[in-house]
Order: sequence, then C-alpha cells, then structure tokens
Amino acid sequence: MALPDFKQLKQDKTNIPAWAEFLKKDAFISYENTYKSKIYFDLFDRYIQPCAETGDIRYYVYDPVKHGADPTKKYPVLMWLHGASNSLMEEGCIMCCGAEQYASPKYQQAMGGAYLIVPLGNEERLPDGRILGTWGKEHSAPIKAIFDRVCAEHCANIGKRFVMGASSGGYFTWQLLEDYGNYFDGAIPISSFYIPEDAALERISEGGTHLIIAHGQHDEMADFSECIVPRMEALRQMKNCILFFPEWVYNGDGGVSSVFYGLEMGQHCMINWVQHDLMFDDGTPADERLPDGVTGWIRSICEK
Repeated sequence: MALPDFKQLKQDKTNIPAWAEFLKKDAFISYENTYKSKIYFDLFDRYIQPCAETGDIRYYVYDPVKHGADPTKKYPVLMWLHGASNSLMEEGCIMCCGAEQYASPKYQQAMGGAYLIVPLGNEERLPDGRILGTWGKEHSAPIKAIFDRVCAEHCANIGKRFVMGASSGGYFTWQLLEDYGNYFDGAIPISSFYIPEDAALERISEGGTHLIIAHGQHDEMADFSECIVPRMEALRQMKNCILFFPEWVYNGDGGVSSVFYGLEMGQHCMINWVQHDLMFDDGTPADERLPDGVTGWIRSICEK
C-alpha cells in the first residue's frame, strides 16, 4: 500500500472522516494528542546492530539507570515496534512507534522504571509511495538479537520483557510471539492486520505471556470485521489476555481521533491512545480492566 510522506505533509484538521456519520450526537472529533511530543528524544541513545541478512539495524535505547533510577534494582524492558514507513522518520520514529511518552518522568515513575528499545527497519519509499523493507519474518532473529544484546549489556538491572507495536508493528509483535513464545512476559499487538492461526495462539497462551490485544472497531486500514471478528472466539480463549476492542479510538481530551494526511487513519492510530496510557486527561481509564492504564498493567506484571 502507498503511504504519504509524513515528513513533508501537515495534517488536515478540517477533514470530516467518513465514519463521522456513525458518531453519537454528543461526540466530537479530536485532531490533536494532548501530550507533548518530540521532547524526550534526547533521552535515547542510538546504536547499530550488524546484520548481514537484513542490513545493519539502527536502534534507540532509553536506559532508566542512566537517567537517575536506582542502580541496584531491576527494571522491565519494553521493545516498541513501528508501523510501515515510520523508520523513515529516523528519531521521530521514537514518537511514532509509541515509545516516547514512556520515557517521560511521569510514565517512568508509574512503571517503577523501564528500559525502552526502538529498532528501526531498513525501509525505502518507492516513487509511487509504496514502502519496501518493513517488518517481515526475516527480521525476527535479528530483532530478538537486539533484545538479547540490551539485556546482556544491562544484565544486573534487567527484569521482565515486553514487546508491543502497532499496524505492521502489531503484525511483527505477533511474529515474535510465534517465534519466541515464552521469551516475553507481556505483549501488546495493536491495530494488526494479522492474527496467528489457532494453534499458534494456543502455544502463545500456554507460554504464559500476558497480553493486551488492541483494535478499534472503525479501523480504516486493518478492517475489524475482516481482521478480528473471524478470530474472535480463538482470541477469547487465550489466557492472561485483555481484548481491548473499543467502538471508538479516542484522544486524551475525550474526542474521537482523526488523523488525515491524504488518507484517514485516526481509528487505525490507536498507538496514540496507548501513548496517552489508555487514560483520558481527567484520569478516567479507557477500560475498567486497566484502572491504571498501560503503565499500571506493566507494573502489575512485574510484581507477579
């Protein structure tokens, strides 16, 4: 699929999405995240992982100990996987993949501290807008090697392991779970066009990984009726799993999310709501099963 060059475009905040006709009378459309972005990039260090199969892989790491966390404690490691074309944003990918706000003092405190890893695919934009080089099975081993490398380099402070991603990053989250089952303590596949077969879901479930599977019912790019509904019963059978399938994807201000850069994808960009910690600005959680948001869910798993 062709995607716009987000570095060259500004969001059209006058666009009225096609799904607006389904909104309730008291609903409103929100075109902005209420958190401040592009302010925590300097907290991440940049590295390169040599890889002959896919080309060398750039990645960013937030180290909580380097930024003041207790050096005698252990912290979870969260890997964030970007969607298609986002690696072309370079350090901006830290924001696009969902990781940036989790480096904020507020979120770090809520989690009790955490390492953050953001790997970048070797993507290329063709003249017609199509993207080559986004996540595929061939990336599975090299990305796992980056996770292992970070854990080895900070072994005294490493706790439980998490992986999360949206869109093609949601697909790749599932791929890593299929390939490395019980390696991960927690995972959040978001807005994924792909769901593993039943046998793979059962293996993941039996492996003990805690899951939040997140997908909006009006997703413009990974159609809910095609991607989720046919697999609903198998997903419901998974252990330690929260199915978060809201009718609408919101921003922190309580407005239904619209993101328009030549195509509408506000309901596909649930990753923005995840960067709101699945909490509204007034402190109301998006889901009563997540009373303290994603950060609270992570902390609760680390305390098990």
